[in-house]
Amino acid sequence: MIPKYIEHIGIAVKNLEEAISYYENILGLKCYAVEEVEDQKVKTAFFKVGQTKIELLESTDPEGPVGKFIEKRGEGIHHIAFSVSNLPEKLNEVELKGVQLIDKIPKKGAEGLDIAFLHPKSTFGVLTEFCEHKD
Repeated sequence: MIPKYIEHIGIAVKNLEEAISYYENILGLKCYAVEEVEDQKVKTAFFKVGQTKIELLESTDPEGPVGKFIEKRGEGIHHIAFSVSNLPEKLNEVELKGVQLIDKIPKKGAEGLDIAFLHPKSTFGVLTEFCEHKD
């Protein structure tokens, strides 16, 4: 299994507006989308750097995954996402190789992507997301 490219890097933040300001005013990037993903209990903001995106994640619920992450670890890199084809097949493939899955079935994520997460206990401490564009 070879991912197509790094789809995005997810960064957990406490305050989305402050973080957007930093990326725009200090780094000179342009936020091109803000979206709430109710299922994930987050509000997201996206920036493009070349082909790779930066996804800022602000929790909409302290008990949601990003809220718990910030409470435990603070702000910072939350996950790395790889673009793949045939997401269900890729999940099956890595599970057969002993990787623990958080999501056995893909779900809808931001920007209309199908997404699924691999457990960081199986990925050297890095929460890993597989994303599939449905064109």
